[in-house]
Amino acid sequence: MSTLSTTNVKNPSSGSNNIVLAADGSTTITTLTGTTITGTSVRGGITSGTVVASTSGTSIDFTSIPSYVKRITVMFGGVSTSGTSKVLLQLGDSGGVETSGYLGTAVFADANQTGTNFSSGFILEEGANAAAIRHGRVVINLIDAATNAWAYSGNVARSDQATITVSAGSKALSGALDRVRITTVNGTDTFDAGSINILTEG
Repeated sequence: MSTLSTTNVKNPSSGSNNIVLAADGSTTITTLTGTTITGTSVRGGITSGTVVASTSGTSIDFTSIPSYVKRITVMFGGVSTSGTSKVLLQLGDSGGVETSGYLGTAVFADANQTGTNFSSGFILEEGANAAAIRHGRVVINLIDAATNAWAYSGNVARSDQATITVSAGSKALSGALDRVRITTVNGTDTFDAGSINILTEG
């Protein structure tokens, strides 16, 4: 597949550019009669991030998420850590990643049906141990742009044993979301296997 890269599209009979594509993803469309359409209404589609190997470090960040994004899917393939601390998804804005105010629950679907309420982040996998190998995806959706509130839901299963974590919750940020972080509760366990990527939708 070929990609045409341009910033302006012009009708031959027009005295100005009819379509202007900005670097931030916004689009301005001007008709020949002078009517202008500008803003997020002309955005759409799904954009894939760059896959990150979750094989080192204590956290993995996806940054520079555009302000017009309304839905983010975070995908996990064979993700493992060095210890027993639970893996978290945290949200952030221009002020940094926020570590409080997360509401909801993660439930580990095993014989005991154990669960934990959220606090410092959205828990991806409730029954963590050093052998846990995680697969699946979680999704966050914008609830209200005025309050920067986001809804969260996810399903993350393990391939080292027959279990799955079902989780859901919400979080209101102090500003517009522009980053997500995957880390652990203790912040010191390191990633040692797998890969993580995101999809964003405007």
